[in-house]
Amino acid sequence: MSRLANTFEHLAKTGRKALIPFVTAGDPTPEFTVPLMHAMVAAGVDIIELGVPFSDPMADGPVIQRASERALAHKMSLKRTLVIATEFRKTNQHTPIVLMGYLNPIEAMGYEAFAKAAQNAEVDGILTVDLPPEEGQQCRELLQARGIDSIFLLAPNSSEARIQKMSALGSGYIYYVSLKGVTGAGHLDITDVENKLTLIRANTSLPIAIGFGVKDAATAKLISALGDGVVVGSALINKIEANLTDVERAKNEICDCLVAMRTAMDERS
Repeated sequence: MSRLANTFEHLAKTGRKALIPFVTAGDPTPEFTVPLMHAMVAAGVDIIELGVPFSDPMADGPVIQRASERALAHKMSLKRTLVIATEFRKTNQHTPIVLMGYLNPIEAMGYEAFAKAAQNAEVDGILTVDLPPEEGQQCRELLQARGIDSIFLLAPNSSEARIQKMSALGSGYIYYVSLKGVTGAGHLDITDVENKLTLIRANTSLPIAIGFGVKDAATAKLISALGDGVVVGSALINKIEANLTDVERAKNEICDCLVAMRTAMDERS
């Protein structure tokens, strides 16, 4: 069983939901990311989405765009992101790592070379924002052959047929984008999310992680009642940006936020 499947199965048995932070590899410096990953695990997270810095992150809002810019200024790349994953794995063999990013760096490396490198780094899943399943068969099959899950996005306007296709071709979990627009934007309408989750659940057996718009412990608690996992990104990266000259403080503030979310999500109503 894969790390992702094992994680969601264990959480389901214990009546808990996955807390999934997103951070950009190399932000604000390459040396910061691995210690942050370990600190986040200690704070109670279950899966880590590790963003691959990219110069044109079209699905990301200003906060994550600036995180990519800071990382790229330190010459971060897909290869260096995989080095970070490898370093993390030296002392953590249980927390799944999902690489989240864009197609261009993967194409530049080559699908087969990327699949091999991701396997060597013990990455568990790949979420490529701009690679729809209709165009990603070759990459998906290479990853699948190496036990790496291909994770796809669903949006508020995704049709039932689209949900069924993503469920059939994807694995690991489905990432539901809970609002229209880019990361970090907008206001969550919990009723809309609940209605959409009903349709998605009727058409997939995969776990569903919900992201975009999760800003605090109260929101995380509400969202965790609807899906199988909660993804938080911009709210954490804001803390890095606010403490660029004091990264230890940034790490502590991120962990405090995650502890609060974990506690709220685990509370019984």
